[in-house]
This record gives sequence, structure tokens and C-alpha cells, in this order.
Amino acid sequence: MKVAIIGTGNMASGLAHTLAGAKHEVIIGSRDPAKAAALAEKVGQGAQGGGIAAAAKLAEVVILAIPFGAAADAIKDAGDLAGKVLVDISNPISADYKTLVIGHTTSAAEEIQALAPEAIVVKAFNTIFAQLLPTEARQGKTLQVFVASDDEAAKGQVSGLAQSVGFEAVNAGSLSNSRFIEPIGEMNIHFGYFLGKGPVVAPAWVQV
Repeated sequence: MKVAIIGTGNMASGLAHTLAGAKHEVIIGSRDPAKAAALAEKVGQGAQGGGIAAAAKLAEVVILAIPFGAAADAIKDAGDLAGKVLVDISNPISADYKTLVIGHTTSAAEEIQALAPEAIVVKAFNTIFAQLLPTEARQGKTLQVFVASDDEAAKGQVSGLAQSVGFEAVNAGSLSNSRFIEPIGEMNIHFGYFLGKGPVVAPAWVQV
């Protein structure tokens, strides 16, 4: 699958390495094309890097691997996203990481859908720390990725992407359920950074 990853931070880098390692075609986009090109060179395995619009144009799936606060500018830079599957991995958190800045009546994913009405937004990967993206970090463990969208085909496409790199994709229902998934992501941040477990924990929904 051709996947554009918008961003060059820890999550972007982790996703780029992991997806390229699973033989997906990875195109990295950034407002600083030189940073994207440098990350692509580091990833290797045929990864490409450049501007945001170029990356989005080439891809079937576009992953916004950036903070929620940067989403509006990235979407503007991306240009025509009509029909694109746009994956939001963000948690709309405060600067001190301790609380959500929006929630209950909306979510980051829904706000991104409003910013990109022609795209098909899918929520995924927001409960996974960057440290757990490499497959070698998950040896013997199958972590869950909660996938929410109003479009079943897009949800299936992103679920397949998650499964291709060793995650268990969990159907989390409609995009509005991001209002519940994002607080789970914030709770995971508390477990990881404020409650002493470190950034190597992830939530799971267990069928009893």
C-alpha cells in the first residue's frame, strides 16, 4: 500500500520505519521537505521524502503523524484530499500532557474531518507510544489499535494496515467514538509518564 506519513517526529519516524519494513511504499511529507528527505534516507527501503502536498498526492492512505494543533496547517498544505483516507493518530492534549483540550462533545478526529470534509477520516494508533511501533519492541505481545470511522471500507483499509505490522485492529465503531478513544490515549499517557510505567504500555479490550 502507498502510505503518506505527514510529520518527522517520533511517531512519524516509528510509523515510517515499521510500515516500510512491512513492504509498504512510504512517502514522508513535511513543511520542511529537507527534514522529510533526511528521514526517508534514514528509513531506507525505498522511502521517499518531500513536501506535504506531493506526499499526499502519491498515497492511498495519508497518516497525520503530527500534534493535533498542527493539523489545520498540514491539511491546508496537503491540497486536494478528496477521497483520500486520512488517519488521525493525535490526542488533543495540553502542553503539560496532563489533560485533553477538547472532548465530550467533539474530538480531534471530528475536528479534522470538518477541516477536510472531502477526505475520509479514520482514528487509529492514538493509544500506541512511539516506542512500541517497532515490531521488535512487541515480541511476544499483540497490542491493540482501536480503529474508528464512519466509512467501513476505510476502516477496513486502516485495520489491514495495522494488522500488516503485527497489531490487532479493533473495530471501535463510528468516528464520533473518538470522543471516548482519545481519553483512553490520554489515560495511557498518564500511565506511561505520570504513574511510573514508562512509554511501553498500551490499553487492551479483553473479551471475557
